[in-house]
Amino acid sequence: MTALKKYNYEIMDDGNALSMVTLVREGISYYGFNSIIKHTPFSSDEWSSYLHMSERTLQRYKKEKKKFDAMQSERIIQITQLYNYGSEVFGNEEKFDKWLSTENVALGNTVPKSLLDSSFGISMLKDELGRIEYGILA
Repeated sequence: MTALKKYNYEIMDDGNALSMVTLVREGISYYGFNSIIKHTPFSSDEWSSYLHMSERTLQRYKKEKKKFDAMQSERIIQITQLYNYGSEVFGNEEKFDKWLSTENVALGNTVPKSLLDSSFGISMLKDELGRIEYGILA
């Protein structure tokens, strides 16, 4: 089962864009975020990097049970969607986790998960997963 399906916000799939906009505007709670991070291979340090905040700030969100702002909530959703898509393409989370952590020639010898800190990087990974899904390997 993918991270998103374990998370209560089932509205985060691509077919519910308006619901996602509402969720982004309201902000994802730390409780909801914690539900996601338990089912992804990313460390707290990596998540703080992806969300452009210090690890200390991330811990403060946890302690104060804060909601993430719109930009951070959107990034959480984008990464969650990408993670679910990648797990689907590779058939399971373990294979996708390995792909995320291995240098990729098609991505300029970059480790894929290092691109998760920008929407352009996430888009590149989504495109690459689409090529893999359809057997178009570089």
